Amino acid sequence: MRQRYYLQRQSLTGILYILPWLVGFMLFILGPMLYSIVLSFSKYSLASTPKFVGLSNYVEALTGDDIFWISVKNTVWYVAFFVPLATIGSLALALLLNNQFKGISIFRTIFYLPSVTPIVAMALIWVWIFTPDFGILNYLLMKLGISKPPRWLASPEWSKPGIIIMQLWKIGGPRMIIFLAGLQEIPERLYESAEIDGANMFDKFIHITLPLLSPAIFLNIITTVMRAFQVFAISYVATRGGPLKSTTFYAIHLYNKAFRYFQLGYGCSLAWIFFVFLLLFTLLYFKLSKRWVHYGMEMY
Repeated sequence: MRQRYYLQRQSLTGILYILPWLVGFMLFILGPMLYSIVLSFSKYSLASTPKFVGLSNYVEALTGDDIFWISVKNTVWYVAFFVPLATIGSLALALLLNNQFKGISIFRTIFYLPSVTPIVAMALIWVWIFTPDFGILNYLLMKLGISKPPRWLASPEWSKPGIIIMQLWKIGGPRMIIFLAGLQEIPERLYESAEIDGANMFDKFIHITLPLLSPAIFLNIITTVMRAFQVFAISYVATRGGPLKSTTFYAIHLYNKAFRYFQLGYGCSLAWIFFVFLLLFTLLYFKLSKRWVHYGMEMY
């Protein structure tokens, strides 16, 4: 009887501890999400009450909104190039910083610092660097003999590569830390055994490092893809979606519709299209990952 009372008291204590979070979750996350589903089937702005229109918002997005497909194309282009570059770059940096030499902690800190730079400050600095006429990057390119350097953020052809370069400046952030942690978990005896068998550095990387690092690769890819599809702040600050809508990503289009033109019902439908797409992508990615992700030492 006393033990039962003790367990009930522990359970009640646990519930009381999580109650503030639970209330906040219900009020500020789950509640608005459920209400946004209702609004996605309505025509609604701040100046009027919601009016039910069925699937009209979804049909309009998929068939009548030209900017919708422009934003989808821009976002997919950005994700297709940014995710591989960011993953490979952060892995290469982690391999470099996994070596043990004097002052390695200082180098790790230096490479990590850009990831904690405020996004607005970072974007404004890069806007100055990318300025076509007097930016430092084009100045250096002209010194190297390139007479007509790219116009970067002022050019539809180079604006998205410019945004990618701005984002790659932060490859020393959480992705690198996750890779570094994964590398330090690989037993050194595996490399020593491979050396005895005559394996070179490339063989060890392909047959030991990559398979045992696959959980970290899996995590980094899925989180990078999610964040890349939601790219907003850096593009909004640097280009406002221009020039010629070349950096109008999906999140910017959603923001413009919902909070610039106050088409809140339509904005909710765009958000739920986005949510369903990311959900399907995540489920597919998890299913495919079973073929190449190896946890722990199950391979050996």
